[in-house]
Amino acid sequence: MRPVIRGEEERAERAAEQPDQAPPLEALQRADPTRSDLVEVDEPILTARVHRPADLLRTLLGLLAIGALLAVATFAIGTTEGIERDVDKGSQQAPSLLIDFAGFASAVAVLIVPMAFAIERLIRRDGLRIADGVLAAVLAHGISLTFSLWVARMAPQSMQDALIRDAPAGGGLTDPVHGYLAPVIAYATAVGMTHRPGWRLVMWSVVTLDAVAVLVAGHTTPFSVAVTVLIGWTVAYATLYAVGSPNVRATGQQLLAGLRHVGFRPVSALRADEPPETRERERDRGANAPTRRYLVTLESGPPLDVTVRDRQQQASGFFYRVWRRLALRGITQRRSLPSLRQALEQEALLAYAAIAAGANAPKLIATSELGPDAVMLVYEHIPGRDLDSLPDDEVSDTLMETAWQQVTALQSRRIAHRRLDGRSLLVDRDGTVFLTSLRGGEIAAGDLLLRMDVAQLLTTFGLRVGAERAVAAAVTVLGPDAVADSLPLLQPIALSRATRSTLRQLARERSQRERQAVLDATRAYREARGSLPENADRKTVKAAKQAEKQVMDEALENAREADLLSLIRQQVLLIRPQAPIEPARIERIRPRTLVSLIAAVFAGYFLTSQLINPEFQRVWDDANWGWVIVAAGFSALTYFAAAISLLGFVPEKVNYPRTVLAQVAGSFVKLVAPAAIGGAALNARFLQRQGLRPGHAVASVGASQLFGLSSHVLLLLTFGYLTGTEHTPNLPQDRTVIAGLLTVAVAALIITAVPTLRKAILERVRTLFAGVVPRMLDVVQRPKKLLAGIGGMLLMTLAFVMCLDASLRAFGWELSYPTIAVVFLAGNALGSAAPTPGGIGAIELTLSAGLTAFGVPPQVALGAVLLFRLMTFWLPVLPGWLAFTQLTRKEAI
Repeated sequence: MRPVIRGEEERAERAAEQPDQAPPLEALQRADPTRSDLVEVDEPILTARVHRPADLLRTLLGLLAIGALLAVATFAIGTTEGIERDVDKGSQQAPSLLIDFAGFASAVAVLIVPMAFAIERLIRRDGLRIADGVLAAVLAHGISLTFSLWVARMAPQSMQDALIRDAPAGGGLTDPVHGYLAPVIAYATAVGMTHRPGWRLVMWSVVTLDAVAVLVAGHTTPFSVAVTVLIGWTVAYATLYAVGSPNVRATGQQLLAGLRHVGFRPVSALRADEPPETRERERDRGANAPTRRYLVTLESGPPLDVTVRDRQQQASGFFYRVWRRLALRGITQRRSLPSLRQALEQEALLAYAAIAAGANAPKLIATSELGPDAVMLVYEHIPGRDLDSLPDDEVSDTLMETAWQQVTALQSRRIAHRRLDGRSLLVDRDGTVFLTSLRGGEIAAGDLLLRMDVAQLLTTFGLRVGAERAVAAAVTVLGPDAVADSLPLLQPIALSRATRSTLRQLARERSQRERQAVLDATRAYREARGSLPENADRKTVKAAKQAEKQVMDEALENAREADLLSLIRQQVLLIRPQAPIEPARIERIRPRTLVSLIAAVFAGYFLTSQLINPEFQRVWDDANWGWVIVAAGFSALTYFAAAISLLGFVPEKVNYPRTVLAQVAGSFVKLVAPAAIGGAALNARFLQRQGLRPGHAVASVGASQLFGLSSHVLLLLTFGYLTGTEHTPNLPQDRTVIAGLLTVAVAALIITAVPTLRKAILERVRTLFAGVVPRMLDVVQRPKKLLAGIGGMLLMTLAFVMCLDASLRAFGWELSYPTIAVVFLAGNALGSAAPTPGGIGAIELTLSAGLTAFGVPPQVALGAVLLFRLMTFWLPVLPGWLAFTQLTRKEAI
């Protein structure tokens, strides 16, 4: 009888006919395997191309290598010159006839070899790879020309010296990138010549010979050759990641052939695809990449469960695995992307070790390779349902205790499962629990991993039956001490990705219930109180608002629900009051720390580039140091004024020195976010950490920004009018300014006319300023707070204007204060609107143009602006980073 691969169509029909029966695996096991009327249907259609994370990683590494090479070429001038001298000295000793012959032979071979490979692929009907190679070659050629043009016209002189030299025989200058070598390398890499040893040896030998020939002949430089190779390599992998690589996944027919190869006689195979939500759970760790599972019926004997893993599945979740390896300590020491052979050996080892430990696990019968890109593991079939498929009333205490007994058996032999969620616990008809998905486990595991397994299974059962029953079942089998030892690992970062996702969803539902309870209590209070009389005095209105706020606070307190992890801790503490509850520090690096490090590197790069700028050198040489110190003093004053301004819109009491520290930290945050976003987000977070509710914190920051925007516009109009009366004859009537204003007007009309854009803008504004008006009403009722907010805002603007004035005076130039105020307000407005961090570029350009427009010489204007930005943006970076770190350590932001 011919084997049949039954696909999803038949499985859907069976599900429609028997909706209340067991899943497809059991349904097929009960079906007659000898039916002859089964329709031959191949597996679900596989995607023709796959986007491999490894290609993206190679692209990023290539870009980093190019950047590092260009940095060396720019700054290590002595090194580049020394390398070129050594190459020239060696080339002078080489016979000219040999150089000419090698150049001619390599130039011909470097074109013939790729063509020969293309013909060989076309004969084998693999034209897609050739198309990928041609596309990569075209892109590499275009990028090479663009890069050469940039180097020749815009790159620093030191970089040009490293990549360009005088051509021999008076031929002018050489190209920064070798003309045809980059496309050839891109083509060879994209078509897969590097995966075939014979072709790889021939291709790279020819490329190396050609590179040496042109280098010795004086047609290029060593750095040019290196950049050429990196550009070709990087473009090839970028192309492969963008368009995808041909899918070489093993098919069902290959599976049947592999089963016959290991001695089985299959009759039928049903593809047991997981639903999309289950596939996401399968990606929870690196070793748990989604696999293909089959139920295979044999001519004689019980059916088999077959798992197929291929390279695409190995790459699934690659970046998540890399992040987990970097972020968590003591979790895994294995490679982030193991080979198929290593994955096969790991899973087989765990299967044998689990059974040897006395745990119930599917028995591994056979393993085999399915070609160079896939492997299979054959298990005995265990009919049953996983824990997630069981209804809640079937999750009994006996079942949970049985599961804990299996975990105890594993832990007695120091085996960590590392994935004890609902999909990994299989329950058969007799209620016996089997541990599946062992492929992500660890042998000879440390205490940390074993305790994490306990915490994970506690959470898994807690999500189904509640904290009390889950803890009771665990204590019955493990004992109170073992359960108590897992409490420090009972934290989201130690749980699986699927469990964390479920906990987040439950948290959102709790938040929604709390919000609804507050709204219901407020509505009931207002109905019971009735409306206030129109002639009510201020004291009565204020008392009514305070009473309503108290009702809201009480409703929120009564509606609060503890999360599952807290409930589990409470249950364990009832049994072991002395149990440790302080979360263990298993994070090597937190996302916030990583962002801080990236921002610090970014800041250091820009700060260094600004300090070595010749214009800054002129600042230090020509500046009046007395006015420089004055400018620094006014810059420091802005942070105290910003703290006063923020607290003026916060009715609650907040520590002022710590608020000043938060404003200093904001100077560091501006480096990784636009100026109008980073500071607002930091202030909102700071206020929440100081005890304000999230809604009130955002509303206070929104009110401060809204009022700041209004005052900014009013000050700009006022000082603009005063400046106009002073400089009307001298103000330039530039067409560019008029064109810019018209462009802004047209953009505003387009946004107003297009419903989609209008809706998006309105929703964003509504979300940002939700609750701002009520918050401003609360502030208005406190005149001192309102005056503090207004005064702080005006003081901050005045300090910035005086800092710019001092920077201008440092170069011996003066302007009226209204003029300087207009220049600053206009430049700050454009800088805040620019999407660059801290308004880099936009503020400098606007301030310089503004000062020049009012008669300041361009050199003086640029020097003053650079000094102003140094005092207000670059120098505060280091104190800002220290303040950010300090507040983070104290959990104040």
